Amino acid sequence: MWFDNEFDRMFRRLSDRFFNMDDDFEQMWTRAKTEPYFYGYTLTVGSDGRPIVRQYGNAIPGLAATDVREPFVDEVVDKDNKTLKLIAEMPGVDKKDIKVTIEDKHARISAESGARKYNARIPLKYKIDENFVKATYANGILEVSLKLVEEKPKGKTIAVE
Repeated sequence: MWFDNEFDRMFRRLSDRFFNMDDDFEQMWTRAKTEPYFYGYTLTVGSDGRPIVRQYGNAIPGLAATDVREPFVDEVVDKDNKTLKLIAEMPGVDKKDIKVTIEDKHARISAESGARKYNARIPLKYKIDENFVKATYANGILEVSLKLVEEKPKGKTIAVE
C-alpha cells in the first residue's frame, strides 16, 4: 500500500538522525565549554544480544568541563518564625568537606570530596542576621537556616491637625 511505504520512508528519514548521532557527537564537544551542560545516553541491543550504551552531551561524568556541579538549592521562607532555609542536594560528600559562607547579600555553598565538587552562589532576597546561621547535613541534603532581620519601616507618620 502507498500509505505503508510512505510511512516507512518518513520513519527512516526521521529516525536516521536520531540513531546515527556519531556525526553530531564531535560538534557537541566543540561547543561544550560555552553552552549549558546536558547529558544523555542511548541504549540499543547489538546483534549478539548485548546492550550498547552511547553517551552524549557536554556533561559526561569524568570530563574536566563537568568537575564542578551546581547543586539544586530550594529556598523556604517561614515568616512566622522569621527564618529562611536553604536546602541543597549535595550527595557524595562528607560533612567536613562542606563550606558555607554568607557574603554581601549572597550565600555561597561549596564542597569537594574526591571526584564530587559542588559550588553555588545564592542571592539572598531578604535581610538576614549573619550571627544566627545554622547548617546541618544528612543523607546528601544540606540545610542552612538563616534568621531574618525584621525590617523597620523607614520614615515617620505625621498626624494632620
